[in-house]
Amino acid sequence: MDAIRAFIAIELPDLLRHELDSVTHRLQEQCAVAGGEASRKAVRWVPASNIHLTLKFLGEVSTANVQALARMLKAEAVRHSPFDILVTGIGAFPNVRRPRVIWVGSEAPANLAHLQRAIEAETRALGYPTEERPFSPHLTLGRISQNATPPEATAVAQALSMVSVAELGCLHVDRVHLFQSDLRPSGAVYTSLYSFQLGGKV
Repeated sequence: MDAIRAFIAIELPDLLRHELDSVTHRLQEQCAVAGGEASRKAVRWVPASNIHLTLKFLGEVSTANVQALARMLKAEAVRHSPFDILVTGIGAFPNVRRPRVIWVGSEAPANLAHLQRAIEAETRALGYPTEERPFSPHLTLGRISQNATPPEATAVAQALSMVSVAELGCLHVDRVHLFQSDLRPSGAVYTSLYSFQLGGKV
């Protein structure tokens, strides 16, 4: 059975991607200061062009199911009005002392949570598992390698403590996308298969 890797997300404007790229470079510099080049390379940094605000990771999707997902997303988008998100702050999962995933955060209205919950419910009805962790809107900058040594991870944590992120900008959310993810040796390549306007006509 043919299948693709897919997820539902909000696209970012180029100006915000530029700001996120600047934050990543600051973090890389601090990692090198705290623990040398090895600590900087201990993080798999996400290219700014690949950063999205993910609403639902679907995983493997059969090509037969792509159209059903597109119809669902189109119908759901029309039920929600556009809104704005303030992109600000920096942190890590599970926490900044033991970082595994480095992210920039957001201050979002209830509209975002409503949209995400609706998409979660609709994808569950189509047979996709519910995410067990509570939704925490963030923009991933990098992931600590599983091969990172304890000193390298400590240096990354120190770098995080040295970098502060004020308001990077406002993200106007007026569309949702169904993305295909292709994992290649050079890195992941994301392609928007479908894009639907919030509050638009079905």
